Amino acid sequence: MNNSDNLLTSETSPYLLQHANNPVNWHAWNNQALTRAKQENKPILLSIGYSACHWCHVMAHESFEDDDTARIMNEHFINIKVDREERPDLDKIYQNAHSILTGRPGGWPLTVFLTPDDHMPFFAGTYFPKQRRYGMPSFSELLLNVHQIFTERLDDITQQNNSLRELLIKDNLPTAASSSLTALPLDMARRQLLAAFDHQNGGFSKAPKFPHPAMLERALRQWCLTCTPKNNDQTILEVTDLSLKKMAMGGVFDHIGGGFCRYSTDDFWMIPHFEKMLYDNGQLLPLYTFAWQLSGDKLFNNTIRQTADWAIREMQSPAGGYYSAQDADSEGEEGKFYVWTRDEISKLIDADDYDVFSACYGLDRAANFEHRWHLHRYAGDTELARIFSTTEDEISTVLSRCCNKLFEARAKRIAPGTDDKILTSWNGLMIRGMCLAGRVTDNHKYIASACQALEFVRKTMWHDGRFFATSNNNKTHLNAYLDDYAHMLLAIIEYLQCHWDNTMLDWANAIAESILNNFEDKVNGGFYFTSHDHEQLIQRIKTFSDDAMPAGNAIAALGLQRLGFLTGNTHFLTAAEKTLQAASADMNQHAVLHCSMLNALEEYLNPPVIIILRGKLTELKHWQQQINQWYLPRTFCFAIADDITPNQSLADKKSTGDICAYICEGTMCLPPVFNIDDLNKYLKARNPHLGNP
Repeated sequence: MNNSDNLLTSETSPYLLQHANNPVNWHAWNNQALTRAKQENKPILLSIGYSACHWCHVMAHESFEDDDTARIMNEHFINIKVDREERPDLDKIYQNAHSILTGRPGGWPLTVFLTPDDHMPFFAGTYFPKQRRYGMPSFSELLLNVHQIFTERLDDITQQNNSLRELLIKDNLPTAASSSLTALPLDMARRQLLAAFDHQNGGFSKAPKFPHPAMLERALRQWCLTCTPKNNDQTILEVTDLSLKKMAMGGVFDHIGGGFCRYSTDDFWMIPHFEKMLYDNGQLLPLYTFAWQLSGDKLFNNTIRQTADWAIREMQSPAGGYYSAQDADSEGEEGKFYVWTRDEISKLIDADDYDVFSACYGLDRAANFEHRWHLHRYAGDTELARIFSTTEDEISTVLSRCCNKLFEARAKRIAPGTDDKILTSWNGLMIRGMCLAGRVTDNHKYIASACQALEFVRKTMWHDGRFFATSNNNKTHLNAYLDDYAHMLLAIIEYLQCHWDNTMLDWANAIAESILNNFEDKVNGGFYFTSHDHEQLIQRIKTFSDDAMPAGNAIAALGLQRLGFLTGNTHFLTAAEKTLQAASADMNQHAVLHCSMLNALEEYLNPPVIIILRGKLTELKHWQQQINQWYLPRTFCFAIADDITPNQSLADKKSTGDICAYICEGTMCLPPVFNIDDLNKYLKARNPHLGNP
């Protein structure tokens, strides 16, 4: 049904466009909708979701496509639909309000009813069914009850709103900053990570199991930080190693097409929620790269390759930017694109290969997904080689051959939809991951992909010293958030370690200045999620803890510190220090929730090593390859060829022959190094986890 009062047809969000033909009189969040609510004195029904959300689709089909339900919505409410990926500011605020009102964590779809004059939430929930079930009222019953409460009990709503407003204000009050920053929360996080760790299946907690990449990276960095030849703390290293192995072998990873799904619905990483999000893969790609540097495990290398190839093949737009997500559903069923019957597989692969493939992926076991098989590795190459009395290389060849045939067959199926909007912050995550993977594996295809995305963001999303948050269908809009600036800053610093470009360093400086000018809390330290000139909402959030993505404040602090040490710009370092001081009370109280901020704290307490290589291209490449073989979380290497005159801040780093390395430990510079063996000895001496120098 085409509804002329549905105003979503001109939106850029694929999620909003999915609802453009609903019989509901949907508005986007804008002044027109808010003004109409106030003029007509109707409460706002705010529905927040995203395109790859399964239960968002269910509620849309059950209720928003239903004429009777839509009639109630249109008569009694101003209905506003929001894509949480385009408007994370609104999502963060109203998820927080949901938690306060209900005492439970939120999720999507988020359903919130707001008063029309001040947009305060007075009732909140998530999914509501069309008919009574799951102990919940029907959505139609809920709508009529909320309408009745609004018309008959406005005084009660006003009183509740006043109390909620006080809680939101209290929630926003700055905690006491600490001028003394210590390593105490680093050790606290270590103990908390070990306490939460699932020693059997990896990860943290029971199902649903999320990857929590920030926590896994923190465990890896903690091992490197405290490891000594006499104290090789394998317990904290196992947190990351086991978790990454279990995820890479599990069904949460797509063994046919690459890329990770959002989370596992069971304890074993076997059956995922099948949506694939760019931001998950953008965080997991560098994590697997770090793990491969440390262990050389072929499983990690294969996971890097398959994930990066998936990102290029399926998530990169022709213009260069990376798309946001792939749906969980196809043809109205979750996971239909990904699962198999035994007969399908046996007809596709050679009989000689079938036994190996079956033993690897459990076809000799009971079906694991609605009478079908979702591929989950039950055995590694080493075990399979022993079972079938052959070599690991032969096992790898057989499995690769089988997977390629299944990939070709799967490509003929109806694929899940792709959310093709391009988000600045999520692109920053993937650009950094692709640069790191390309640099460490010496795969220039990945670096080229990252470069294309960087150029797209610079030309399309960056105007007059400011970012836009989203772009789609040749429309770029929405005032960007702290995360957009912070993730792009870190991505550019990573790119510069792959390919030096003076213009990119200038851009990084401009982004950093924009963060300070537009987001910094000059009084209390740290950065607000929204800019100083952003639309005024019921709350202005400044958070230091991670959620599905690393905290913007943490990434800003990391980027500012690294850029400050690279360029010698001390006011970047000062802003990062003030951010850590503002976050200190939260870190000390709930260390494990602030793993990304702890990484910034670690680099504050143990300033990074900046290595500037100058020389001829052939020698530069050789030295870079030597350095890239190791996991050095606090060492950053930038190679500048002889024919490049670096930016003014690096003008003293001159070429002196074939090659030399300028090394700075924080603010202290060491004598230049002219021999690769001497550089290796220095790095091993400073990083005991590499072994004795």
